[in-house]
Amino acid sequence: MAEERTRLKTCVDDTLYVAEYPIRYAGCDFLARMTLVRLADGALWLHSPGTIDGTLKAEIDSLGPVRFVIGPGNFHWLHLGKALELYPDAKTYICPGIERKDPTLKFDEFLGDQPPPAWAGEIDQVLVRGTRFIWEVAFFHRPSKTLILTDLVENIGDSTPGVGIALKLWWKVVFRMWNKARPAPEYQLGWGHKKAVRASLEKIMEWDFERVILSHGEPIDADAKNIVREAWRKPLAA
Repeated sequence: MAEERTRLKTCVDDTLYVAEYPIRYAGCDFLARMTLVRLADGALWLHSPGTIDGTLKAEIDSLGPVRFVIGPGNFHWLHLGKALELYPDAKTYICPGIERKDPTLKFDEFLGDQPPPAWAGEIDQVLVRGTRFIWEVAFFHRPSKTLILTDLVENIGDSTPGVGIALKLWWKVVFRMWNKARPAPEYQLGWGHKKAVRASLEKIMEWDFERVILSHGEPIDADAKNIVREAWRKPLAA
């Protein structure tokens, strides 16, 4: 099972790939997901890199050169340094806040609302503003109509592999988000400046997405807009 999770899975032929890997956070065991986009010019865009062993690197390298490494949220930074060692020619873009977590990390630019020229026209982005504890940049891959998120929506439940007992307890009893697509607990514990958050989420909802790739839990492949809108019902109404 662990070996299978290190392999690339195809989401959209010749365009969009993911790889899962186990993590442990706050005493809880679950899986995280790395996303790989092949841009029109053949360059690879690596979102939220995780553990990359020799087998996975060979698979990635067979698709093309990794030109961009993306640190999309301030809770998704632990493997950035290793990814840069593996892909020293790649440019690194990070969500504001990661530089506080790792002051030694070398990066090229902060991510914001405007995509760099290298992927403008293919991938749109929004920096979610106003949140208190957790920050991230949401991305929309136009050609495949795919929304790519880290923690703004998590979709963990009965069909999700790799989930430990502790996380099940928290999700079922405390946060009541088992089998329900919801924002990460760190969002729910403090949305912060609600008008700013709502404005960011409304921008995302304007995108014409049909599927969602999440960092944690089951991807959303049907009725995506309604599921995301329901997940964000409270901050959108604030």
